[in-house]
Amino acid sequence: MLKFARNLFSRGDAHTGLSFSRPLVILQSDDWGRVGVRDRDGFEFLRGRGLRLGEHPYDLYSLEKADDVSALAALLATHHDSSGRPPCVVMNFCTANLDFKKMRQQSFQKIELLPLSRGLPGGWSRPGLIEAYRAGVQKGVFHPALHGLQHFSTVAVENALAENGERAKLLRLMWEAETPSIYWRMPWIGFEYWNPEKPNAGFLPLERQRNMILQASENLYAMFGTHATSACAPGYRANDDTHLCLHEAGIRVAQNGTGSGLKAPHVDELGILHVYRNIDFEPSQREQDNDRYLKIAGACFSHGIPVVISIHSINFHSSLKDFRTSSLAALDSLLSDLEKKFPELLYVHDQDLHAIATEGTFRNRHEKITVAATRREWKTSIAHQGAM
Repeated sequence: MLKFARNLFSRGDAHTGLSFSRPLVILQSDDWGRVGVRDRDGFEFLRGRGLRLGEHPYDLYSLEKADDVSALAALLATHHDSSGRPPCVVMNFCTANLDFKKMRQQSFQKIELLPLSRGLPGGWSRPGLIEAYRAGVQKGVFHPALHGLQHFSTVAVENALAENGERAKLLRLMWEAETPSIYWRMPWIGFEYWNPEKPNAGFLPLERQRNMILQASENLYAMFGTHATSACAPGYRANDDTHLCLHEAGIRVAQNGTGSGLKAPHVDELGILHVYRNIDFEPSQREQDNDRYLKIAGACFSHGIPVVISIHSINFHSSLKDFRTSSLAALDSLLSDLEKKFPELLYVHDQDLHAIATEGTFRNRHEKITVAATRREWKTSIAHQGAM
């Protein structure tokens, strides 16, 4: 264990971060509300036109159903931390989808968006889904946060449509099937605030990012009646302009990926608390290794770093393939092992962590809980999640 910790916190650049006096566990999850392959009809439509779907789990990414969401909420409610509080998943929502009906009327010449609060596009149907999200929020097991609008780079799509070549042909094929994109098959599509290729490669201009983030924030408010205070940029692609726009929209916590190894939360010059994920828990794509996850948790807690677990929405989908059953069992097992090994742990969400960092307390449903947060100099870990 000592050797493991030394490897995680070995040489690197120093930075100022926060250390917490209690073992804290956060669950962060991306891509909620984002449509993929439109169930069996869309799947067969694409296969019939030459796409060999099924080579990768994300070929089977569709959209969660109400009973998928309710099953996750029910499982979370069976667990509790040392204060009696259940774990709460920070759900990062894509707040709009492509409006396939309107785009079809325009021969798929440009992008049109439909806010999630106004329903699902085209032939998509998920009865009771919005209500299931809201019920989980009411139970305290879901915490809505911002992912963005539609996840991919609109600049990349506009470039492809303008060139009107093979990329445009693939986009229009997918849109005819009411599927926005399948990223692993077309990485040139980029991420919402970042275009990977010329022309106009790199991050979007400030004003364009500002408009997109404000619209996404308004869409989320229309769904839940509350403004997001936490956000995860699609693909973790964010720059200073992104953070400025997020701050203007009321975001106080920025979620970051696991690529930099174990890294303590820190507050930037805007006052945004940056939180770094340190466990990639993706049962749909890799084998579960609770022993490894518990070692990572032990290393985090010994240094006062929260355990931040990343788990994407695909793990709970059940329409094209039943990812849900095995993922719920895996999550149940992991949470049970964490609770057993670290009985003093506290389940918190991003807004709780911000309150701890700024006020030294957070509130559960019955009382205020005091957790000390102290600033200290850290050596940035050079270890990466794949090597842990």
